[in-house]
Amino acid sequence: MRKPLLALTAAAAAAVVALGSPAAAAPTDDTIVTFTVGAANLDIIAPPGVNLGSTFADTTIEGPIGPVQVVDQRAALNATWVTTVSVTEFVSGAGSPEETITPNLVEYWSGPATATTGTGTFVPGQPTEADAVTLSSPRVAFSKTSGSGNNSATWNPTIRVNVPATAVSGTYSATVTHSVA
Repeated sequence: MRKPLLALTAAAAAAVVALGSPAAAAPTDDTIVTFTVGAANLDIIAPPGVNLGSTFADTTIEGPIGPVQVVDQRAALNATWVTTVSVTEFVSGAGSPEETITPNLVEYWSGPATATTGTGTFVPGQPTEADAVTLSSPRVAFSKTSGSGNNSATWNPTIRVNVPATAVSGTYSATVTHSVA
């Protein structure tokens, strides 16, 4: 009777060895996954035109230009920008001296931001009417001095024209240019 016990013991030992043996490890390989965050443009959007109304010689006329917006989609680590504003001469008719109002008689103030998106510090060039500047040369209208990633800022600047006593009647037009860099 010993033979069957030995056969059973040998079979049980073989089963234990088969169950207790570690499995062979499968080969491994790595996959590097990449993607690109695209960069777009730094743009500025301003109203195409505005009519300030009517006035008389030797007075002032003022009003909002309408919303100006900087949209920064450069996705930059250092997403700063500066917006400048300038104006051409206001001209009516043939452009004789009496029909021209020079930029040094034009004042501008940005006012505060009406809306912003993104991170960082948005700085109005002229937060209040008391900070108004003449546009005899290009002036800073608005800036973003810190932050990263996409962002935007909107403001509604005001323009004031000091109409000289020598102005003649007529419709005066000028171009206000906002630039961003």
